[in-house]
Amino acid sequence: MAYNTHMSTMRVRSDPDDPGSLPEGRVDHAVLDSTTEADLISQQSEDDAEAMRDMARFTRRVRRRMGLTQVEFARRIDVSHETIRNWEQGKRGPTGARTLLRILDKAPEIALRVLG
Repeated sequence: MAYNTHMSTMRVRSDPDDPGSLPEGRVDHAVLDSTTEADLISQQSEDDAEAMRDMARFTRRVRRRMGLTQVEFARRIDVSHETIRNWEQGKRGPTGARTLLRILDKAPEIALRVLG
């Protein structure tokens, strides 16, 4: 199978009451039928934990690229050192600061100048 570098979008209409409405090979109905509510909850927990680890790595990468310690970074963005530590350890997510972290990642000099 050849892959090109352009992404294409494929829309599939499906009817939950008609398993045949999905293209062949797209769904393993045996696995789908055997999936329990507990399986879904477990998978959601795993996905949430992975997202938290990703955000922790991103936060740490942004801070390190800026050449700041956790204490310096905390002071520059006006949060506590404990907050930065918790973000980087994946204990808490930077819920309200995700946009700020993205700006700091893309344009740190401008962001820090604005933050004063």
